[in-house]
Amino acid sequence: MATKNQVAGPQQQKKVEFLPRGERKNAAPVPDGKNRRALGDIGNVLEAKPHNKITRPITRSFGAQLLANAQAAAVPNKKPGNVNGEREVRKACTKEDRGKAVVNTKPAVCIKEDKGKEAANPKPTVCIKEDKGKEVVNPKPAVCIKEDKGKVVVNPKPTAVIEISPDTVEKVRERSGSKKSRKKKVKTMSQVLSARSKAACEITKKPKDTIPDIDASDAGDQLAVVDYVEDLYKFYKHAENAFMPCHYMDIQVEINEKMRAILGDWLIEVHCKFELMPETLYLTFYIIDKYLSMEKVIRRELQLVGISSMLIASKYEEIWAPQVEDFITISDRAYNQEQILGMEKLILNKLEWTLTVPTPYVFLVRFIKAAMSDKQLEHMVYFFAELGLLQYKMVMNCPSMLAASAVYAARCTLSRSPLWTETLRRHTGFSEPELKECAKMLVSSHIAAPEGKLNAIYKKYSRSEHGAVALHPPAMKVVEESKETKA
Repeated sequence: MATKNQVAGPQQQKKVEFLPRGERKNAAPVPDGKNRRALGDIGNVLEAKPHNKITRPITRSFGAQLLANAQAAAVPNKKPGNVNGEREVRKACTKEDRGKAVVNTKPAVCIKEDKGKEAANPKPTVCIKEDKGKEVVNPKPAVCIKEDKGKVVVNPKPTAVIEISPDTVEKVRERSGSKKSRKKKVKTMSQVLSARSKAACEITKKPKDTIPDIDASDAGDQLAVVDYVEDLYKFYKHAENAFMPCHYMDIQVEINEKMRAILGDWLIEVHCKFELMPETLYLTFYIIDKYLSMEKVIRRELQLVGISSMLIASKYEEIWAPQVEDFITISDRAYNQEQILGMEKLILNKLEWTLTVPTPYVFLVRFIKAAMSDKQLEHMVYFFAELGLLQYKMVMNCPSMLAASAVYAARCTLSRSPLWTETLRRHTGFSEPELKECAKMLVSSHIAAPEGKLNAIYKKYSRSEHGAVALHPPAMKVVEESKETKA
């Protein structure tokens, strides 16, 4: 016979669960000990109730799961399975309308284009989506994954997204620039001293010069001496008055202006015959005028003075100077070698061997360059300059005046417009009214040249190699204007 504590057979055994060791003390007492097993079984057995569907052992983790499910069922807005309870159900926010701000003032779940995925926004966020071409400012850091659709977008902190238009950006930049400009500029002691020294030397900031640089094209030419060419011509302008010959016809007894013109016309023919440089011709006339202004010369020695002067100028300017025998032959043996060399010595001693002087040719080269001339204008300028060499009255004018007047007369003859430019005024140092009187003398010589006896210059510049500029009609307006001015 079985005892009361005998365990029921297999057909009578019910489904039981074993409590963990820690929960055995708190377990409810089993009435009458009917459900206790034999003493060999040390565990307490708790009979499962018929309505309980739990079929797995009750462990700590399982108990915690049960507790979490119970708490989730108590709150209707919580989703089961969220252990920490931090995820919240939020309003669905579709962001199909790009370019507009979507403001979630309350927590909401933002559903992106990949439907079914969840984006957790634990705090309110102002979000401006892809507004192309506009600037977005995120004042606070935020992690936003937008391109990889279907992933969670996390904004750990509230983010203010501000839309800024291009006009607003310009205003902000202007304000920032104005703030920078308001800052006081601190000047160093060296800057202050430099400014004071410039003010003391009357050095002021000049506006940008609109006159073209005539030396820009010669920047790579070392022979053009571009670095100091302006200083060079300033010195020429300053020194030309010191070397000018004085009015000497009053002290001469046997020679006059006509004789000088005849000698000059013959020397131009000799110059062309020997094919000498232009510098030689202008230096020859300077030596003659300078010597005649210092020494009296008789008539029969005037040609000797001219021959000796050209010999000196040729030795100074030419690479291959003519020999003394050449000048004896060209003068039809009017003088011998001893006479020519003797006069050469007298002239050099009287001039104190000073031959480096600013002749009209020095200024002609510069003024032609300033006139931006072509070959025709260049030949015309030299034509008027050589006509001026024969005029004794031109001796009283400085070499730069003769050169500038030749340029002005040439431009008038060729009807160039304007007749006198700002560039020419700057580089010559003369204005148009200052040149009209001298230009009138040159144009008058051009008018009288075809019918005059002294026509060596006219024949020279009537040739094609010189552009035949002498055949051009004279500028009668220059002569007429000067007559009207005097009247």
